[in-house]
Amino acid sequence: MFKKFKPLGDRVLIKRLEIEDTTAGGIIIPDAAKERAQTGEVIAVGPGRLDGNGKVIPMSVKVGDKIYFGKYSGTEAGEDYLIIREEDILGIIEQ
Repeated sequence: MFKKFKPLGDRVLIKRLEIEDTTAGGIIIPDAAKERAQTGEVIAVGPGRLDGNGKVIPMSVKVGDKIYFGKYSGTEAGEDYLIIREEDILGIIEQ
């Protein structure tokens, strides 16, 4: 669906990462009780935001980064995809 999608400005297209179906103690969590994942993988990145002088400030994230974002961030773009602004990204998850 998003093979040729290029976000504008400081927007980022991410794919949500799956949440574990069981707890550490082995309890299976039903779908109705699960929360949406707040981690994702960057699929596409815009060029960056403009400063007051019209210069482009490059993005801090790149395609393939695993990120953590705010719970109510962005716009849903399909079932597993989300478009968010760079400022809504709370951090990059280092492997």
